Amino acid sequence: MLNRKLFSAVAGITLFGASFAAPVLAQTTPVRFTLDWRFEGPAAGFILAEENGYFAEEGLDVTIDTGNGSVEAIPRVATGTYDMGFGDINSLIKFLDEDPSQPVKAVMMIYETPTFAVVGRKSLGVTEDPASLEGKTLGAPPPDGAFAQWPAFVEVAGIDTSEITIESIGFPVREPMLAQGEVDAVFGFAFSVILNLKAQGVPDEDIATILMAEHGLDLYGNAILVNTDFAEANPDVVEGMLRALTKGFADAVADPAAGAAAVVAWNDILDVDVETERLEMANAMNINTAYVQENGIGGVDMERLARSIEFLKLSIGLSDAIAAEQVFDASYLPPQEERMLP
Repeated sequence: MLNRKLFSAVAGITLFGASFAAPVLAQTTPVRFTLDWRFEGPAAGFILAEENGYFAEEGLDVTIDTGNGSVEAIPRVATGTYDMGFGDINSLIKFLDEDPSQPVKAVMMIYETPTFAVVGRKSLGVTEDPASLEGKTLGAPPPDGAFAQWPAFVEVAGIDTSEITIESIGFPVREPMLAQGEVDAVFGFAFSVILNLKAQGVPDEDIATILMAEHGLDLYGNAILVNTDFAEANPDVVEGMLRALTKGFADAVADPAAGAAAVVAWNDILDVDVETERLEMANAMNINTAYVQENGIGGVDMERLARSIEFLKLSIGLSDAIAAEQVFDASYLPPQEERMLP
């Protein structure tokens, strides 16, 4: 992508130098955007917003960078290193509870149902029952959004952690370590871990997926984040970003194969069939949920968000100071009728 942009810029300069009559190009506003993770299937909505010209239609020149976990995206945006990003709203709640002055908020919900999971192998004694994790060794990348919810999940699922060993591991070795039996289960986003395990040669029938949302963890997932100083200075830019992303995600839902192909064009080490399956899983489990089908993508039920904050107060020790309105701002969203997915 960077090469394509560079080529376009050079070509434009050359053409301008060749003809003084050429029109001056319309100015675009640069936006620095960080993902939570690599360019994989579920990132199709972001990439299609670029490739299908939706950012350009809004007068935006968006640089999309990969991330290192849905928790790490939060300080990237709060510090102003990035203007906007994609990260876990539950970790954002904790972040703002610790320091309410941090200039970051969520402005658009993407994963209406979180994809937080603990994924293990049946041959190592892990099943879909959370109690099967007791006595096991779990691999946990510290910046992972699913691992961030472990204290909450332990409480709601009634897991005895006294004989559970948590081993800190890096993202690159997460699935290989599980495939080799060096850990019994790992934390991660279900659609990523499952397909990465299959790529490591682990058969479907040996994969046990414990989705936290199916065992009482009624939380939201990843959302679009914005640096609030940037938003106050550039409200039209934020609104334009959300309009473009709405269209991008609608395209990714309508045609997952095209979305996956766009992702592979940005990350050519991927397999398009695998990324199509990954995107279809994310659409079904997290993005195009029953709530979104009825209400459109992007918004939240503020009462539900408030309930999730109350739950997090009990499970991970939040203070009594944080409120839903400090976490999510819906004022930049397009009208509901423009946010309906196919």
